[in-house]
Amino acid sequence: MATYTTQIQWGGADAEWHDDADLTIVISNRDGVVPQSGMPGTGTQVAWASPQGNGSITFFEDGNRFMGSAQFKGEGPVGYRGLIKH
Repeated sequence: MATYTTQIQWGGADAEWHDDADLTIVISNRDGVVPQSGMPGTGTQVAWASPQGNGSITFFEDGNRFMGSAQFKGEGPVGYRGLIKH
């Protein structure tokens, strides 16, 4: 399980970033993609789609941060980034 503090960005690549809700991820099947007691490896990509929104992110620095995009219910698409929460 990995929990990240997140930020969203709208208005273009040079726009300000704004704090958003924490993101917690656990993905397991035959092996832990994002294990219960760890972080995803560099280059791991996660995408999701649900009635609450969708997103696509890629992890960097041994899972310490991610970058990508998201679109939450009733909102337009935004840049989405996160740092591991300690």
